[in-house]
This record gives sequence, structure tokens and C-alpha cells, in this order.
Amino acid sequence: MSAPIRIGVFDSGVGGLSVLRHLIAELPHVQYIYVGDTARVPYGNKSVATIAHYAAQSATFLRSKGVDMIVVACNTVSAAALDIVEAIAQVPVVGMIQPAARAALERSPSKRIGVIGTRATIESDAYALALYAHGGTENVTVVQHACPLLVALAEEGWLAHPATLAIIEEYLRPLLDQAVDTIILGCTHFPLLAEAIEQVAPVALIDPGYWATRHVKRLLGEQSLPEQRSPRTARVEYYVTDVPTNFAAVARQFLGFEIGQPHRLSLEEIVPISAE
Repeated sequence: MSAPIRIGVFDSGVGGLSVLRHLIAELPHVQYIYVGDTARVPYGNKSVATIAHYAAQSATFLRSKGVDMIVVACNTVSAAALDIVEAIAQVPVVGMIQPAARAALERSPSKRIGVIGTRATIESDAYALALYAHGGTENVTVVQHACPLLVALAEEGWLAHPATLAIIEEYLRPLLDQAVDTIILGCTHFPLLAEAIEQVAPVALIDPGYWATRHVKRLLGEQSLPEQRSPRTARVEYYVTDVPTNFAAVARQFLGFEIGQPHRLSLEEIVPISAE
């Protein structure tokens, strides 16, 4: 009997749990190792060099756990440091950018596409470059806007609060003024706010975590999938670099079910980038 597939998933904090939720739903037979760098969150306002350093540490830890694949469940890392993760991983690596860009182009009749995310993701132009690469600069219009306040609102559970709707409306005005018909939710927190966003912007929403999961399934191939289990019986090891007081509640909000106590991962356990 072949060993079960092990997939490592990492993010700057808890937002990547929205990606893990898709993975568990679609591939419940897989063993998952989730790393959330909660001690150093957020990544979205940090330099590219710092983001790359942090990503290298998480990738090195997951490699030490013997994973068969790594999913970078963080748009900021996918935009700024995917090449660093690929160089370290020595296994297939799936990020958020490319699967979401392809999905947006397939679903946008006008090819006028909006992107919202952290400052680091937006300033990297990673989504714009991917959209232009797949769709052509002459055929695609990309309108981007950083929406940093939405991260805190999602974690606080203010998913339908009037203040949240007002902030979303303010953030999305530049996109709607340019008549986008599709918006990429370029931060793993934003799918929690999808219903609120749809109230403000009646457009197609692209959840990169969903499309990354579809890509993972294609890479694994249907022939390698053992007998399915219930999503709630998927084996997951959770590692965090700090345990916030509301971690269990936030995790339940992202995953839709309770999780056990996560393992505390001290920064000393992660091999520093200089050791590579």
C-alpha cells in the first residue's frame, strides 16, 4: 500500500486556512501540514527581501517534514517570493497567482479585470503581469487596488457589518469606475467577505484558493487518489509561530469546523535562510 500524499500549506497567518478549506473539501484523503507565521503577520506591509526570508524559512520547515507538494496559501508570498520557495522545496509548488489569473480571463467577457489585495501584492504587479502574459496587453485591462483594512475586518468576523460594507464600497469605487466585470480576491482573507463584496459589486469574484486547489488536483492526477474520506476526517497538523488568543475562533471561521490545539513552532526550529 502506497504512503499517503502529504501536502504542506503555509501562509503569513490564518488567512491560508481559507485555501486549506478548499483543499480538504476536494482532497480529503491527503495529509496536510499547515504553517501559519502568526508571530510575524502581516506580510503585506513588509519589504520583498523580508517576505522572501520568511517564506524561505517556512518552505525549509515543510521540506524537512517530507511533504510531496507545497501550496503557498499566501498571495503576498506568491507575488514576491514564489521562486525562492520553488528553489528550496524540491517538490512541486503551487501558488495563488497563475491559477487565478487564468480563471479570471476565462470568466471575464470584457477582459476588464479588477484585483484587490495587500499593498505588497498590488505593488508587485504580479497579477497584472500574469493577466497580461496570458491574455495580451492589448486585450486586457487590469485595475488594482490595495485593501489592507479588509484583513482585520475578516478576522474580527465583521463580515456583514455596515462599516465593512462602507469600507468595501470605498475600496472598490476605482474598480467599478473602470467597469470591471471580474474581481480577483487577491488575499486569502477576502473570500470570507465575498457576500459583502457582491452586495457592493455585482461582478464575478475569483477565489485564488479554489483555483489553486483545482490545479493541485490536476497535478496529483485522478489515478493517484485513494479512497475518499469525509472532509472532517482529513489529517491535518497545524503549526503556528504564535498562538493568538482568538486563534480557535478565527480558525473555525475560516475552516467551518473546530480544530485541535496547534503546535507552537519556535522560530529556532525553522532553518535560517543563511544555512541553505
